[in-house]
Amino acid sequence: MKKQATGILRKMKSRLQSPVDYRMRLGNEEVPMEALLGKPLQLQYSGKIYCVHCGRKTNKSFNQGYCYPCFQSLAQCDSCIIHPEKCHFDQGSCREPAWGERFCMQDHIVYLANSSGVKVGITRATQVPTRWIDQGATQALAIIRVRSRLQSGTLEVMFKQHVTDKTNWRDMLKGISRPVDLAAERDRLLKECAEEINELEQRFGFFAISVLNGIEPLSIDYPVLEYPEKISSFNFDKEALVEGTLQGIKGQYLIFDSGVINLRRFSGYEIELSF
Repeated sequence: MKKQATGILRKMKSRLQSPVDYRMRLGNEEVPMEALLGKPLQLQYSGKIYCVHCGRKTNKSFNQGYCYPCFQSLAQCDSCIIHPEKCHFDQGSCREPAWGERFCMQDHIVYLANSSGVKVGITRATQVPTRWIDQGATQALAIIRVRSRLQSGTLEVMFKQHVTDKTNWRDMLKGISRPVDLAAERDRLLKECAEEINELEQRFGFFAISVLNGIEPLSIDYPVLEYPEKISSFNFDKEALVEGTLQGIKGQYLIFDSGVINLRRFSGYEIELSF
């Protein structure tokens, strides 16, 4: 094999087309991945990790790529990112108010997706459809638009009393999810939660919550030659060399004939790609 690129790994870039176009990012280099399907690849971890925010070398990665000081101080690493219903921007206690203004106090989308079954989720409006691709969804439908992350998180908590907010990544990687009528699921949820949605409109203001009508579900196709029957995952912290024939890409996973690896999990790791 010949070395093709070396650099600090970041989550893959994706572009919606059929199938999804993926590019692996190693430092300043971007490697088109679809042309590598069916070919032997090697990913060699150098043992070095660099913070994806400040660039300092670190012995351990936190929250998918941050050093500990950044993990402790950045708003994007705060617990309210995982639990958006706990956003405390309006309380004046955001770690970085300017960052919160740019990312949390912006329009968000509440959506339904089908990755390992129907789930509810949220994302910034600017992250559609990237968020759905990163989750390996084969279908997705935006159902409500709101004006802040807090509002979207509050709606998500409400909806997840009726539908899961989790993706089973193993099931997602085993094949194409059975098609679901997401429009019917949307209508069911809106009906079951009508009273609670009305209460939230009164809390946040009538114009803060907009139910989206006339939108068709989006179907997403991934570049996969063959799905694995059994899932075994690679971990750079346990084995520095990952190799095998690339069978597909879905979400942020590379699917090899020898196992799968979640590249996003290892953001900040210095990797050498050979094929």
